[in-house]
Amino acid sequence: MKDLKDIRVEIDTIDDQLLKLYHQRLLLAGNVAEYKIANHRPVLDKKREDEKLGVLTSKVEEPFEKEGIRELFELIMSTSRKRQYQMMREHGVLVDHAYQPVEAFDFKGARIVYQGVEGAYSQVATEKFFGPDQSSTHVTTWKDAMEALKEGRADYAVLPIENSTAGAVTQIYDLLSAYDVSIIGEEIIKIEHALLAVPGTKLSDIKRVYSHPQALMQCDHFLQDHLPGVEAQSLLNTAVSAQKIHDEGRKDQAAIAGAINARIYDLEILRSSIQDEKKNETRFLIVSSQRKFCTDAGHISICFELPNEEGSLYRILSHFTFNSINMSRIESRPLEGKPWEYRFFVDFEGNLLDDSVTNALIGLSEETRNLRILGNY
Repeated sequence: MKDLKDIRVEIDTIDDQLLKLYHQRLLLAGNVAEYKIANHRPVLDKKREDEKLGVLTSKVEEPFEKEGIRELFELIMSTSRKRQYQMMREHGVLVDHAYQPVEAFDFKGARIVYQGVEGAYSQVATEKFFGPDQSSTHVTTWKDAMEALKEGRADYAVLPIENSTAGAVTQIYDLLSAYDVSIIGEEIIKIEHALLAVPGTKLSDIKRVYSHPQALMQCDHFLQDHLPGVEAQSLLNTAVSAQKIHDEGRKDQAAIAGAINARIYDLEILRSSIQDEKKNETRFLIVSSQRKFCTDAGHISICFELPNEEGSLYRILSHFTFNSINMSRIESRPLEGKPWEYRFFVDFEGNLLDDSVTNALIGLSEETRNLRILGNY
């Protein structure tokens, strides 16, 4: 049996040889990039890569080695492409995202729309982001807010995208992909749910509770512990629920909504802070029909589609790690009419003016389908 130290010496010798060969291969990848840039050829040649992998794996017999050779050379090819994308950026080949940098947004006279009625958490987010003196209107659905942007009846829309306990609002992701809008900001609101009813109502009187589906989920423990057997009914918005309780004036029903609604709709707060998680927050997006971003923006949202192939997402995410970009969030939504294929939504840190971001976007634009930059904020 060989001594471990002797084995490691041999490994070090082989590794040194591999380093020299790897360096030579990267130099050749640079030559390839220069040719492709001069001749306006795409970097990714999947047919060529698949043929090359087939030839390489055919030269070994052992199954483990075959998989190892495939993985090794897939990684080498991926790295070579990334070097070529860097060179494309250095030669002025960029992703045409049509976003214009600005020093700051001017919200004076802005027309803002949010979903719900007066007292909705969306209104709280609107006032926190734009200030209490801005003009805002409310609509019935999130799609109505998008239509207001599309038709030019509003300049900005405020949309909930994620709750810290209930997770993503999937309908908003679908709307972001369906409408030509851009994200220009975000606002995080602490969610404090209260149980509201007409004055004089007791817990024992309540037979039915209304609220938004996520609010009902966020208060499930309270409902189970204090109102067992009570029927939970979903409505479009927490504030709509409070308005319903006011309009109908019945003591056998209550609403889960923000405490602000007690004042707006003349209701009584039966219990405060009833959410299961006391650190409950909702992230709202501020979207616009204009493609602009602040020069000091630090977050980017994109979406893209991928074929249902082994390792496709893994290869795409490597563009972030290779360019030292921190990815903060990923969500997926099924593609309509394409079973088991998905549109991915990714949030990451960076600015569209950063070289590392440009490198990653060039690679993503070549290796994904329908890449869209949703905003830099």
